[in-house]
Amino acid sequence: MALRQKLQIMVVDDMSTSRGLIIQALEELGIMHNDYCRNGKDAFRAISARPVHLVISDYNMPELNGLELLKSLRSFAPTQRIAFILISGSPTQEILDAGRALGMNNFLKKPFTTAQMRQCIETVVGRL
Repeated sequence: MALRQKLQIMVVDDMSTSRGLIIQALEELGIMHNDYCRNGKDAFRAISARPVHLVISDYNMPELNGLELLKSLRSFAPTQRIAFILISGSPTQEILDAGRALGMNNFLKKPFTTAQMRQCIETVVGRL
């Protein structure tokens, strides 16, 4: 069974259009075990109850932003090893440096193509 058939991903983005584009790209890649949350706080609760393999999170969100979600995940033993990709339309070096310091596995800039999404994910989890 290919990795893409087993991979469980949590998409976290407060904008329905962005969430839809991320999930559409994942489905185009054959990744069908996707769930989503609208903010970092809800995502942390959901992931703590049922861990996933990979979190793909927007940076700018209410409740907990992407880096705050990452920090929460890394601080909680059952979730600290979950792979994490941050997505942002306007990344700054400060955001990227903070993400790396917290253990971010990769970063993707909006807008992105499905091919860019594939490359980003494969860098983290291996060939899909």
